[in-house]
Amino acid sequence: MGEPNQRRLYQVWQGSNKFLCGGRLIFGPDAGSLFLSTVLIVAPLVGLCCQCITKMNSINSEKQVLGFPVLIATIVLGLADLAFLLMTSSRDPGIVPRNARPPELGGDEEQGVAGDVTTPSAEWVTAASPHLRLPRSKDVVVNGCVVKVKYCDTCLLYRPPRASHCSICNNCVRKFDHHCPWVGQCIGLRNYRFFFMFILTSTLLCVYVFAVSWVNIVTQKDSNGGSLLKSMAGEPLSVVLIVYTFVSVWFVGGLTVFHLYLMSTNQTTYENFRYRYDKKENPYNRGALSNIAEVFCTRISPSMSNFRSWVAPPSLEEPDNVGGQLPPRNGVDLTGGVKEKVDLEMGRNGGIIPAILRGLDYDEMEKNDVCVHIKDRGVAPAASDPFMADRRHDEDYEKTPTAVSLHLQL
Repeated sequence: MGEPNQRRLYQVWQGSNKFLCGGRLIFGPDAGSLFLSTVLIVAPLVGLCCQCITKMNSINSEKQVLGFPVLIATIVLGLADLAFLLMTSSRDPGIVPRNARPPELGGDEEQGVAGDVTTPSAEWVTAASPHLRLPRSKDVVVNGCVVKVKYCDTCLLYRPPRASHCSICNNCVRKFDHHCPWVGQCIGLRNYRFFFMFILTSTLLCVYVFAVSWVNIVTQKDSNGGSLLKSMAGEPLSVVLIVYTFVSVWFVGGLTVFHLYLMSTNQTTYENFRYRYDKKENPYNRGALSNIAEVFCTRISPSMSNFRSWVAPPSLEEPDNVGGQLPPRNGVDLTGGVKEKVDLEMGRNGGIIPAILRGLDYDEMEKNDVCVHIKDRGVAPAASDPFMADRRHDEDYEKTPTAVSLHLQL
């Protein structure tokens, strides 16, 4: 048990995820789409099961195709499909935990960068903060090939190779494939195999229901004078199932074939759509069989975050331990650029603004390029400015685009 003033990590998580069962299940912000996906799967199965039960209770049940074996097979396939759907949408896809502060140069182990770092980029992360000397990207050697890893301004870390930041879930995800609205979750390193099994079983269900419905219509020809049209008129539910599954199989079947190609070439949807390996070698491709075995026959990487762990509440002295907030400078949290207004979380009010900076018109300050003087009435001004003293000795201060300075006269 944690202390009374402590909270669990999932309760203070700054991503857009939704948690259930005390943080044991993690969903995306659009988890409501799971209801629609479930209805689209269950509805035709219920119709087919009702047909099987009706046929089994009919007088000529011995001549019917839709009997007990078909009923059992339908239930098993349907439950398997729903199970893979839940396993895909309710688990951590491979979220990379955020840093509480920007990484130090050379601390690549703490930044999640794997491999040997070579030449950094000359572009700086935050030009408005002269004390932050972080390159926008770094080159990492993977299997003898140079791969560029980028810095994430939201998570304050260098993303691992093949990771990307999902704008919907607001998290960096390892081996990011895509964000699937049908499962309401990112597809990444830890749930890709379940996603593929979900679309594969969905394809098999469509083919199975389509075939069984056609066989049911064909077997009714003898009792309808050998006319196929009369048989179809006598089995309207089978006709509806045929049309429904025929339309659906083009979607889920095409998606299954596409991801089978991606697996065999060891690509992600994100990499494929960006033509990542059209003009250069794919350092992760080890052959079709090895690539497929990597997805299904390897141990799933453990989650990098224990969402049920106890964390201390954020304080005025220290930044939130799960957020993206820059450390204070000389006692005042400036965070980086004036435009960011202390918080780096894409405009979200996730940080604590010091009282001395509240009420300032940052937009007007940046527009007019003025120098703001904050004075305490009745107290003589100080002889020197600690912020300006630091910056006089900083050779890069004159090169920065931000000319706003805060004169604190106590």
